[in-house]
Amino acid sequence: MSRHIVLDLVERIGTLAAGDQVEVPISAGDADVVARWCERAGHQLVSIEGDRAVVRRGPLPGEATVRAAVPADRWPGTRLWIYTNFDCNLACDYCCARSSPQAPRRELGSDRIRRLVAEGARHGVTEVFLTGGEPFLLLDLDEIVRRCVEWVPTTVLTNGMLFKGRRLRMLRNMPRAGFALQISLDSASAALHDLHRGDGSWRRALAGIRTALEEGFRVRVAATVAGGEAGAEEVAAFHELLDGLGIDRSDQLIRPIAQRGFADDGVMLTVESLIPEVTVTADGVYWHPVAANHDDQLVTRELFPLDQAIDEVRRRFVQYRREADTAARRFTCA
Repeated sequence: MSRHIVLDLVERIGTLAAGDQVEVPISAGDADVVARWCERAGHQLVSIEGDRAVVRRGPLPGEATVRAAVPADRWPGTRLWIYTNFDCNLACDYCCARSSPQAPRRELGSDRIRRLVAEGARHGVTEVFLTGGEPFLLLDLDEIVRRCVEWVPTTVLTNGMLFKGRRLRMLRNMPRAGFALQISLDSASAALHDLHRGDGSWRRALAGIRTALEEGFRVRVAATVAGGEAGAEEVAAFHELLDGLGIDRSDQLIRPIAQRGFADDGVMLTVESLIPEVTVTADGVYWHPVAANHDDQLVTRELFPLDQAIDEVRRRFVQYRREADTAARRFTCA
């Protein structure tokens, strides 16, 4: 190593508090020396531009520190989301995936899903969510579900409106153990639900919930609501309806609309503000299911090997949390 640059780094970094950063002048050929010294000394090389290196003083929080602050079942790579397809029998006006009857299917297929789940389970995945689009448009969904459940507990997200004829028979072929259906129902009455999802959809979704329960499935129900729509009375009525159906409170979810896809308003979500949940579509691996149709949250176009994508998501997440932590220390006002 260049003795001059190392001594300069030691002198300049030694005057800083943890999390502070400084510019260090460097000469041609010093970049690798600075990078190796930062790695060994526990500091962060923020950037190198021309004859200047920006270094942030450590110690920086490592993966163990970041992991301790995240619920165990939300650590990146624990939950795996798979978009089985993107076409749907509905065209909800806030769909983050831009699904509709006109959307291209973009199907992953049973074989790739099986491989994804198997590789994920070997690399720490403990739960799989199959979503879309509407997964029940796929006539081999029962086979897909059985393959997933062989590895880890699995949930299918659905609007619950297609449980009849051939698809009802397909539903009945699905396992009860290690499997759940998550059905969308936005309110305790039709007005709010149908406003976003189409006339008659509330009635048919409620019928789907009842069918799934009668067939012996665990049923989760998820409401997606815009700001201000889920007032206290609306929330109470929603829980009362589901309590009456025998659905456990832990399986009753209310979530906001994300400003993604078809939604013009809603919660703005970025890779820096989200705890990632690794999400796979036919087009690549994404940071989170709410943005699986948006390139700003694309991790890689390569689906396999999945463990590399999971490791990359974890690495980036730790890095974002490091930067947020050190920024908070640097910009304290008192």
